[in-house]
Amino acid sequence: MRTLIGLLLSLACACTGTRTGNPGHNGDLPSGVVVAQSELAREDHPALSSANAETLGTDNRAFAFALYRELSKEPGNLFFSPYSISTALAMTYAGARGTTETEMATALHFTLPQSDLHAAFNATDLALAKRKDQLAKSDGPVPTKGDGFELHIVNQAWGRQGYTFLDSYLDVLAVNYGAGLYLLDFSGKPDESRVVINDWVADQTEQRIKDLLPDGSITGDTALVLTNAIYFKASWFEEFDPAATKPGTFTAEAGTRNVDMMHAFSETGYAEVDGYRAIALPYISKDVKMLMVLPPEGSFGDATSGFDATLFDGLLSQLQEATVTLSLPKWKFESEKKLKAPLQALGMRAAFDDGAADFSGMDGSMNLWIDAVYHKAFVAVDEEGTEAAAATAVVARDESASLPVTLTFDRPFMFLIYDDPTGQILFVGHLTDPG
Repeated sequence: MRTLIGLLLSLACACTGTRTGNPGHNGDLPSGVVVAQSELAREDHPALSSANAETLGTDNRAFAFALYRELSKEPGNLFFSPYSISTALAMTYAGARGTTETEMATALHFTLPQSDLHAAFNATDLALAKRKDQLAKSDGPVPTKGDGFELHIVNQAWGRQGYTFLDSYLDVLAVNYGAGLYLLDFSGKPDESRVVINDWVADQTEQRIKDLLPDGSITGDTALVLTNAIYFKASWFEEFDPAATKPGTFTAEAGTRNVDMMHAFSETGYAEVDGYRAIALPYISKDVKMLMVLPPEGSFGDATSGFDATLFDGLLSQLQEATVTLSLPKWKFESEKKLKAPLQALGMRAAFDDGAADFSGMDGSMNLWIDAVYHKAFVAVDEEGTEAAAATAVVARDESASLPVTLTFDRPFMFLIYDDPTGQILFVGHLTDPG
């Protein structure tokens, strides 16, 4: 019988401290969990060439925008974490072989060899973990009041009790992702196991992502669940003055909305490319920024279909210091997506085919295939900063002179949270209606 694989990614944003590694090493085990893991420790200083680091950033950005264009075909607000999805699927990719491996590489835009890819993900995670120690203080006219920054990344694997996985696969998870294997009774207690995993996700995301795995997503055929969690919450480098927040209007797709509009006068990065206007707002750890993009007026659907890695990179390259009079709505919403169909549309087909999937690098057999991919995300933006959370579940069966600029985000726009040195897009989305 072909066996069900479950792979779970979890990601979020908030502001306390930075941790990496296997939570089994520095916390209590969830109830009912037994640990079986590689004897190898995580590589804390992975060898990574600058070329490989740049390649992973380029590849992951290409995937982020390819997936963005697929998800943008549905109306409404959108928010997701391409980095979380890429990480969880990279852990899955480690066990893929043959056509399954080739198609996954194409869909995910992976161009590095397997060994280099996983080392690059490890190095990137470790670099992101250092952002907490790189906080800056504003010396401008409006010094930040906030001191909050957390970027928390952790990976974990969950296996079915009694199922055998290859030592070589467990080694990849341990060395590159800091993930051990938590064993649960998927066969005898599938729903209780689902609750254990959901509770873990909620804990890792400060309760922002709950019930990621829906009823029935874990069955007796589930063999493996892979999880990645990121929690990020950060104060702006220069906060908005709450006293300056005033009622304003936002022209949503469904009509005009009355919203709370934040206002600021700031020296920051500004760019214009092909009618797209963008502003980069740094957080208190200035390597991490939010890029907000106001597309040309007209059809927002046309704008999203044309928003790709080339445009994003072009906007970043054209950023120059400007004196910006900024008006920006406050927003908060949740987004939930099933990713199986979009991933198939990107070319990842065999992995979802119970007759063709080849994950023999996990267990030495042709039994495993992916059944579903779930993703939930949360974002809140206000005068102090940003909180964002996301979780993904893959469930398978068996500087120059300043320019004066006025920029008002009073109609649908895109926004991204990215890490400048690694080139990784942590979150991407668009706001069509503040509600």
